[in-house]
Amino acid sequence: MPGSLSQEIAPHLPYLRRYARALAGSQKSGDAYVRACLQAMVADASAFDMSRGAKIGLYRLFHVLWNATMIAPASQDGSASIFEQTAQQRLANMTPESRQTLLLTTLEGFKLHEAAAVIGKSEEEVSGLIKDAISEIDRQTATQVLIIEDEPLISMDLADIVEGQGHRVTTVARTAVEAVKSARADKPGLVLADIQLADGSSGIDAVKEILGDFDVPVIFITSFPERLLTGERPEPTFLITKPFDPNTVKAGISQALFFNSTSSIAA
Repeated sequence: MPGSLSQEIAPHLPYLRRYARALAGSQKSGDAYVRACLQAMVADASAFDMSRGAKIGLYRLFHVLWNATMIAPASQDGSASIFEQTAQQRLANMTPESRQTLLLTTLEGFKLHEAAAVIGKSEEEVSGLIKDAISEIDRQTATQVLIIEDEPLISMDLADIVEGQGHRVTTVARTAVEAVKSARADKPGLVLADIQLADGSSGIDAVKEILGDFDVPVIFITSFPERLLTGERPEPTFLITKPFDPNTVKAGISQALFFNSTSSIAA
């Protein structure tokens, strides 16, 4: 492989391995597909299309090989965390294309047109596949949701989004004390939390206390993302900035419940 090409793709390989692992169901199987992709590039560099950049070209080549030899996700080999095992169980109920598209746009962060280039579909087709995937996740993950938000109009919007996805709002808490009390009384399956609350209390403190009692996925929805993205402590997995797009919140809810992942802010 030419040195320049090797340098172009090197930064993307760890992420391709992550993606392959999610698709294949195990690190061993996923790494085998990545090796096959690299071997194909060595054998025929023209198979690697750089016209849309190295990252899209690399994932596109991987997809051509994956779809040519696609197998069902492997049985667990002991390398997957409990969250990855949960995700695999849910992925198994999706069509292959919906599974691929969901992982590309959530796990890997590809934009709609980029995902379309990777899997060889139109943006409209990709959008439809994502909707199908989210609908399947919502069907599998219906749960109770605690909203920590002191602005009535915003909390109403969030409640409409939550209930529109088939979930149930247990409480809309306006203060940290209310939030913790509600969580202990009626254990939620998801928490949507603002940071700055009505009485000057902190949604961050409320979440830390809740996570001290039990694990639950958390999405922070705030006008002050810089208070969490400091680099000085573990940062939250899911963070949405106000004013928010309802579709972003819907996707965030689906993703958080899909991976059943707890906010790292508890650390």
